[in-house]
Amino acid sequence: MTESRFVEVAVDAPGVPGGRTFSYRVPVALHDIEPGEAVMVEFGRRRAVGVVLAEVAAPAMETKPLLARVRSQGPLLGELWRRLALHVSEHYLAPPGMVVRAMLPPGTLERIELFAVSTAGAEGAAEEAAAVEEATAGEAAERAATTWEDALVMAVAAAGTAGVRVDDLPPASSRATLLRALRVREGQGSLRLEWRVVPASTRPRYQRYAVLTPRGREAAARVAAGQRAEGAPPGPRQRALLAELAAPGHAGAEATARLADRHGSSAVSGLVKRGWLALEVRSLERRPLAGRPDPLRGSRPPGSELEAQQSSAVRVVRDAIEARRHETILLEGDTASGKTAVYAEAIRHAVAAGRGALVLVPEIALATPLIDRLRHDLDTDVAMLHSAMSDGERADEWRRVATGEAAVLVGTRMAVLSPPDPLGIVVVDEEHDPAYKSDRTPRYQARDVAVALGALAGVPVVLGSATPDIVSVGRARAGLAQHVLLRGRRSGAPVPVEVADMREELAEGNRGLLSATLATALAELDRAAGDRAILLINRRGAASVVLCRDCGYVQICPECQRPLVFHAASVVLRCHHCGASAPVARRCPACDSVRIRYLGGGTERVEQELGVRFPELRVARLDRDVVERKGAAARVVDDFSAGHSDVLVGTSLVAKGLDIPEVTLVGIVSADIALNLPDERAAERTWQLLTQAVGRAGRGDRPGRAILQTYRPEHPAIVAVASGDAGRFIDEELARRRRFGSPPFGQLIKLTLSLPDREAALEAAAGMATRLRARAQELVSDVAVLGPVPAYIARRGGRWRFHVVLRGTRPQAVLGGDPGAPWSVDVDPESLL
Repeated sequence: MTESRFVEVAVDAPGVPGGRTFSYRVPVALHDIEPGEAVMVEFGRRRAVGVVLAEVAAPAMETKPLLARVRSQGPLLGELWRRLALHVSEHYLAPPGMVVRAMLPPGTLERIELFAVSTAGAEGAAEEAAAVEEATAGEAAERAATTWEDALVMAVAAAGTAGVRVDDLPPASSRATLLRALRVREGQGSLRLEWRVVPASTRPRYQRYAVLTPRGREAAARVAAGQRAEGAPPGPRQRALLAELAAPGHAGAEATARLADRHGSSAVSGLVKRGWLALEVRSLERRPLAGRPDPLRGSRPPGSELEAQQSSAVRVVRDAIEARRHETILLEGDTASGKTAVYAEAIRHAVAAGRGALVLVPEIALATPLIDRLRHDLDTDVAMLHSAMSDGERADEWRRVATGEAAVLVGTRMAVLSPPDPLGIVVVDEEHDPAYKSDRTPRYQARDVAVALGALAGVPVVLGSATPDIVSVGRARAGLAQHVLLRGRRSGAPVPVEVADMREELAEGNRGLLSATLATALAELDRAAGDRAILLINRRGAASVVLCRDCGYVQICPECQRPLVFHAASVVLRCHHCGASAPVARRCPACDSVRIRYLGGGTERVEQELGVRFPELRVARLDRDVVERKGAAARVVDDFSAGHSDVLVGTSLVAKGLDIPEVTLVGIVSADIALNLPDERAAERTWQLLTQAVGRAGRGDRPGRAILQTYRPEHPAIVAVASGDAGRFIDEELARRRRFGSPPFGQLIKLTLSLPDREAALEAAAGMATRLRARAQELVSDVAVLGPVPAYIARRGGRWRFHVVLRGTRPQAVLGGDPGAPWSVDVDPESLL
């Protein structure tokens, strides 16, 4: 008698509590099922898809059997991925099915189909199909009642061992009738029914190319030599197009859309009519980096060697790679200190050892520049993964990583759930960035998951930043990470920071967004020498408040009760919390006054003010409104890098990862935007953002300059940025957090309740807080239960929201698991707002 086996399954179904897997018995028919495979299970009164995560001992309670295997090309999850899924689910109290879903290409668990497969083998299936067809032809009258069943058998037999989708079989009066007939045949042994994961159908993409013909090459040569070409002389745009395609090293072919953007569609069509260009349709490889030119710059100047501090840092990482030892390495380096060169050299060692590398970046806009440097430095294929890619692109990149075709994966936080295996190193660039925290279930913190992944795989994890997270610094001081420092710049000189006190500007009558100091610096930009500027204001839009000057009415979002922001480009008011939009009121809705005033400002207002005051400057903008358009962020950054724009105005996106030697001026338009938020990390986030932004200046041969505009020049975070010495600021922050038991000295869990009725929500939240306090007292725990308090956005989507916060050592023990709807759980929240 075969001993029973039991497995833990991550069930992909609504209503599964966070952190909970389910035990199922493995029937004899599925004795060879392996962890990582997809299965069909009975969950409640319905069938659901699940993924086997582990084999377990016999549970104390009675268990249901697995219903069927869902076949795919090998297990969906390898061992490392399964262990990672369990960790994320247990630590963040997330439904394991949702964690597994986040690990797979979009829609994988929806593409599961039932197939009917002939059991007669290839030859037997053909014979059976022929026999049925012959019998049907010879006894048509006698067999009229069973014609449908004969057609059913023929269809399955014709498909042979490849099988046929049940939905593609000859239709019956109902699906239930069809399934009954198939199960009868399955009982007779003539076919079997099996579930399969059906790969996404991927239609090829095509693009038109313009190719220089022999006549076109001859004409281009004659035009370049100043001679007359055949026919009428080509126009200036046609000559420029010919010169581009005939340039040495050019392939003589280019996408017509790109040529039309640069030279005009009439220039392309005119040269086609003359026979100098031919049009071809080519199939495009569906790769996000396909067609991207070879990078011109790597992580360090050509022919240069690593400096002593860099070599020392690489040695620390290399020793851990060679020993296959997990170690967390906090690489703190000044901006432009050469952290990327350390990453590249460490990745080279991992790839040379036959293992892969995972590199995380906080923003989509930062992925491509980093990939370009790695492509330049490393002779290996690099994959990319982020949310702005199409489902097909993400599926293709996922397969390249899963099959080992791409040894290096660069991506945003989602990439941490799909690491290369075997893994050799994990790098988290700008590890302090709050974008690593997911704002939807599963609410994981990618940096912390990366550290856990390194421990599971036994590999080093490099956390790099010029302004490390204070939690990471605290952990390093506690001996949980090795702290490696890179001091000084590898290129350029330290950037002096000038503080412009906006209180004085206001007293002198300056009502604009730009101080006199910053305006003068912009006017003095030496465009002939290639000087460029970056202006940071961490707010989108043209006006942050629309106010009636007569009665003081402010236009607010009816759902979130927060002020609507005016966007001049689309002439609309938009809520930055829920995305709702409204038309601009010409008269006050409260008093009918026409005296509407626009106060404050964001990136659009700065862009407009620059256009009015400095019409000679070419201004580009980079914020979330731009990034939402696919490929727009990369185009803006590429154009600014190439010198097609002089000033780049943006939100936090412009403060990270941009290494452009020609940037000589950085202006912080408003340093105080986040300082007054009621959150314990507001000062830390301000210091990090401003320091990162200042570091974009002076990376080349010309000296850099930073101007910081503020109404609070005495604030510790502002002083730390202006002085370039954050030691005292970090010490004070850690001392304050130690007093309150906040991370890294304790842990936070934020519970959020959301109900349509405000009083019912407050009552339920108060009841939860009371129960948790009683449980903490019962467990003799140091966990403090705070609240309930209204959320910073107290009303969203017609529902009132309240927070209850647990702070201390092991708050999960006090919580006791996922409380379920209508509560949401955020373990290690990035903010308490």
